[in-house]
Amino acid sequence: MDELPHYFSSLESFRELFATGRPLLTYHHVGARPQGTRLKGLYISRTRFTKQMRELASNNFSAPGYDGVTSELAARNREVLLTFDDGFADALENAVPVLKRHGFSGIQFLVADLLGKTSEWQVSSGEIAGQLMDVAQVKDWLAAGNEIGSHTLTHPYLTRIPLPEAREELAGSRKKLEDLFGRTVEHFCYPYGDWSPAILELVQEAGYKTACTTDFGVNDNTANPLLLKRITARYPSRNLKNLIKMLKA
Repeated sequence: MDELPHYFSSLESFRELFATGRPLLTYHHVGARPQGTRLKGLYISRTRFTKQMRELASNNFSAPGYDGVTSELAARNREVLLTFDDGFADALENAVPVLKRHGFSGIQFLVADLLGKTSEWQVSSGEIAGQLMDVAQVKDWLAAGNEIGSHTLTHPYLTRIPLPEAREELAGSRKKLEDLFGRTVEHFCYPYGDWSPAILELVQEAGYKTACTTDFGVNDNTANPLLLKRITARYPSRNLKNLIKMLKA
């Protein structure tokens, strides 16, 4: 297999890898980047997102419900699972119509104590805080056929806080989301991909069936459901090779 780019922008380079397991694509913002954004890779334009979904659909990929993330892979199974981190409102506005068009669905990992607020955990690093979905908007996300999971209460590095606080971040966020939205929350995503064996035990203790990391790759039938790999989706890197490809497209 040829060397892969670090990010997913189109299917061309990932066909072989996707054939070896179930890919989970990671999104944050779907929409225009504000001026002054530092972490540009957290944004993907609606145009690029639309193109990615159209390409997957035209190649007979489905994006089914996330509850099937741990189901056994069938031979030549063309499934891709779409994950959205943090609960940004622009994903509701710009991604949902595109997902509906193709019969796709996604899961939004929510920061339970910050619904309707902004991504304040980004401010200390100089990043521009983004608007997060409020309760009514999350209900709209769910009504459109999508799912939700937990991304803790406040988005901390779990390995950098005392274990009792980490336990509350995990168990408290699950309970809060279940109480707000009247459905079982069984899926988790580690903020920053930050975990340790002790944190993994707390995730299991809190009753989650799965948890996502930021480790690159796809998941086969031997994957640990509490250490699922993902691939960040974004626009192509602006190097000469990709520039030539875009000019030829």
